[in-house]
Amino acid sequence: MTGREVSRRELARYAVGSIGTGIHSTVPGLLLLYFMTDALGVPAGLAGLVVALPKAWDALFNPLVGAASDREALRTGRRTRILLAGTLALPVAFAAMFLSPLTGSGAAAWVAVTFVLASSAFALFQVPYVALPAEMSEQPRVRTRITVWRIVCLTIGILVAGGLAPALVSLAGGGRGGYAVMAVAVAALLLVTLLVPTLGARTVPARPGAEPLGLPAALRTARGNRAFFALLGAFVLQAAAVAIMLAAAPYVATYWLGGYGLTSVLFVCLVAPSAVAVPLWGRAAARWGRLRCLTAATGLFTVASAALWPAAHSGARVGPVLVLCALLGVAYAALQVLPLSLLPDTVHADAARTGRLQSGAFTGLWTAGETAGLAAGPGLFSLALAAAGFVSSTTDHPVAQTGAARAGVLLGFSLVPAALMLLSLPALRAYGRRRSAVPNAAHSPLGAES
Repeated sequence: MTGREVSRRELARYAVGSIGTGIHSTVPGLLLLYFMTDALGVPAGLAGLVVALPKAWDALFNPLVGAASDREALRTGRRTRILLAGTLALPVAFAAMFLSPLTGSGAAAWVAVTFVLASSAFALFQVPYVALPAEMSEQPRVRTRITVWRIVCLTIGILVAGGLAPALVSLAGGGRGGYAVMAVAVAALLLVTLLVPTLGARTVPARPGAEPLGLPAALRTARGNRAFFALLGAFVLQAAAVAIMLAAAPYVATYWLGGYGLTSVLFVCLVAPSAVAVPLWGRAAARWGRLRCLTAATGLFTVASAALWPAAHSGARVGPVLVLCALLGVAYAALQVLPLSLLPDTVHADAARTGRLQSGAFTGLWTAGETAGLAAGPGLFSLALAAAGFVSSTTDHPVAQTGAARAGVLLGFSLVPAALMLLSLPALRAYGRRRSAVPNAAHSPLGAES
């Protein structure tokens, strides 16, 4: 660990890796379910199971990678080898997901195996990558600066993924050929963005901390912290709502707005305003309180997503839908940053209760909950499609969907996320009732709690 300043070159070299992590985290959630049901002919229910499977695997595999990374750090003084393994394996596995030579059930098996491999490769990179800032500097101020650069690059990666990937599919002619071109292009971009911080990590001496706790041990450690579990419950429901909308976007563009090519526009309208709104929510939280602002953002997301149902049925469909997506993006910014700002309060409250600061256990549970929410979103949407009678198809044999199936698509994009957001409000209320046990939030960079 070092007390010196980290140069801009070192900051950029590290942060560019988050462009790659943003791309990989976004593209499968946005396109993989649609690719299976509308290009490979995989039944909707089976496709949803395929998308959810790697997320369940992540919750088990990531702690193993963390422990292996710490063992490597103790043995070699660096984390480079595991980073490099993930860097080289992820682009290959990512491309393979969209290069299935099969259709139907065979394609489902192909995508399931390659998606699990891609998720495993991603963990090999992501877990040691997240550990690097603590080893780049011992100064909290410098580590905060590193994190800011990383978040900026993560936002760029998400925008690039959501804007570029669907556009590449369309420009390459759509269908399986279009997805193949997109997959190879994105894989090349992943290789470049991940290789830069991996090579830079050779100069960062590793200082491993305690071995990560597995999920059962983390649950045993955290029990009794009711404020944490109330906040986590709200966060998981909100993550599932956002994941459903992400999975539904290509279907809405295709079956309601006139073309698959509008997927990129929908995504940019949802994400771009969030980048602008983050500092605004920070200032609002400093004035009115983080919990109050999070509750307001949840209400805004609920109303805006419910309003998508009548907006999509209106005569001028595209304009109103895009405006509502922009409002959703403003609310989404708060849903990203404010729960994470409240999480440390619950950890310190638990330390006051137990006499032990167990941030690793709570962070592990939080990550597992987020993974569960992100997995549940596409899974719930695929079940809604199956219940509505959605018929999967291949590129060569497209199928005209019934009115009920189209209604199921729009439900998954509007009323279902609104209902999940509404369900998260009692959990936020429960957290609020227990906040008297939370240390004064004035210590938070986002300001005091009201």
